[in-house]
Amino acid sequence: MTSRRRPKDAPVRAHTSGQAPALESLAHATILMVDDDPVMLEAVRLFLEDVGYGSFVTTTDPGRTLSLIAEHEPDVVLLDLKMPGMSGFDVLAAMRTSEGSRFLPVIVLSADSESSARLQALELGATDFLMKPVDPSELQLRVRNTLAFKAYQDRLADYDPLSGLRNRRRFESDLRGTLAELTDPAGGCALLHVDLDRFKHVNDTLGYRTGDRLLKATARRVEQIAHDVESGLISTVGETDARVTVAHIAGNGFAVLVSAMRDPDNAERIARAILKAFSVPFQIENHQLFVSASVGVSLFPVDAQDADALLKHAEMAMYQAKNRGRNTHEFFSQEFNARAGERLLLETELRRAIERNELVVHYQPKVSVVTGRVLGAEALIRWNHPQRGMVSPAQFIPIAEETGLIVEIGRWVLGQACRQLRRWQDAGLPPVTLSVNVSPAQFSRSAILKDLKQLLASTRVDPKHLVLEVTEGLVMADIDEAVTLLKAIRSMGVRLSIDDFGTGYSSLAYLRRLPIDEIKIDRSFVKGLPEEKDSLAIVRAVTAMGHALGLKVVAEGVETHPQLEVLRAAKCDEFQGYYCSRPVPAQDFAPLLDRRGARPRPNLYTLDETRPAPSRV
Repeated sequence: MTSRRRPKDAPVRAHTSGQAPALESLAHATILMVDDDPVMLEAVRLFLEDVGYGSFVTTTDPGRTLSLIAEHEPDVVLLDLKMPGMSGFDVLAAMRTSEGSRFLPVIVLSADSESSARLQALELGATDFLMKPVDPSELQLRVRNTLAFKAYQDRLADYDPLSGLRNRRRFESDLRGTLAELTDPAGGCALLHVDLDRFKHVNDTLGYRTGDRLLKATARRVEQIAHDVESGLISTVGETDARVTVAHIAGNGFAVLVSAMRDPDNAERIARAILKAFSVPFQIENHQLFVSASVGVSLFPVDAQDADALLKHAEMAMYQAKNRGRNTHEFFSQEFNARAGERLLLETELRRAIERNELVVHYQPKVSVVTGRVLGAEALIRWNHPQRGMVSPAQFIPIAEETGLIVEIGRWVLGQACRQLRRWQDAGLPPVTLSVNVSPAQFSRSAILKDLKQLLASTRVDPKHLVLEVTEGLVMADIDEAVTLLKAIRSMGVRLSIDDFGTGYSSLAYLRRLPIDEIKIDRSFVKGLPEEKDSLAIVRAVTAMGHALGLKVVAEGVETHPQLEVLRAAKCDEFQGYYCSRPVPAQDFAPLLDRRGARPRPNLYTLDETRPAPSRV
């Protein structure tokens, strides 16, 4: 029979709070009691009613247990062991082989004091064991504790422990329920996929602890947007029924579902509000982090008619926003559907590129501004795809960074460069320096020290001819840690260069602390020479500052003779660029070095003068 059965919950509604909605009071749990003794059933029910429980399902027929579980979905089962026809052991065995009751907690009640009965029950999956005659206080405590543990397990299953928000599984379930409730033809919903930009860089440079705290802070910030939407602060007049669900659906991805939305234009307003919220820096411990976000938006029923498609389309739109430069939002479009598929294919092919020997290293000369001699080279990776041909680094390097493949690729490039430097030295070519870019993911791992030590030992190259290039932003993310690692690298004899100088912090006070040998003027400043006065002033100032600190100064992206003349007048030391040569394979670089490394040549600057600067990696 059924006694005081509580009504089942209404379909799930969206909640703005990122923390789990307050768990239902344990007293509202549904308790299924199976015992062939009606008097015992009534006694147990009264004991539990005394402390506030009010929803019971009881039966004296153990054969009905599974059907009652399916019908009433109880939170706990109180099960007698000794029953005619079908024992409690049989019931337990049947429950643990049924998908619907496999993990349902069961408290066994038995007058059998033999330990063998208790062990058998526990082996079959009983959660707890209680002797008859039942002590009311002990019964109440065991039921309470069992339900509390079940509530905790349910929370772990539905909520992300880091952010406190719904996890993807729970969100997908809620999303399906929300779409099923949208019966008003004038109503709809918007799904916004919010993804932190360059989050991996935060983890790589500041550590996972800081990354986790950033995710928590992001969750609270997105929750505030949800609250503002439901409060009518971000909407047009009449959108008083909008409900918002927030979830943490991926590593650095969040979902914002706005349901009962009558005006689709509100999705645009909400997306802009999210981007504006991220314009305020995060204060994480002693770090002030400026972190932007990319937002993808899909609309129901315009873009999709089911939950899976709505999620997929919002994610695709988010990637479209990232491809546009990040810190923006995009709505889903069919055109992007095809492009996203192409990107996924490219990622899959990139994962196989190393093992298939499709990656190659090209070398761009570093040339003396004064003498025209080739003094060194920069190792630049290229992808020679068997069907696509040469794939631009601008296409595959961002994918490598997002997927973490950049660490493996960077290690491979470093190894190739050291071995090539050894071959040039063995061939008796004029000594040159060889520069290799180090990604943030590589730099943040002390493994780079181990890699360098092994490579220098195995290739026997002179470490003073190897230059590692790191960016300003990478170094300045944690100056103390960076200085320690840079000193360790330099102690091996390897030289260090700050790449793209002038685009980041450019602080003289910090620059003086860095154990470096070289700074490279970013191509964005060289491009405007000689016409742009600001660029001219920056080039002169950086060169003078570098020399004052005893550093070599190298200019990137030189394309024309007037640009070179400005650099010569500013007393810049070296330059790179298409005005001298494009990056070339090793076999083409060696003759260039042999011909130009011995003495100045009047026709040195004659190659590709009108060719645009390449994407630099």
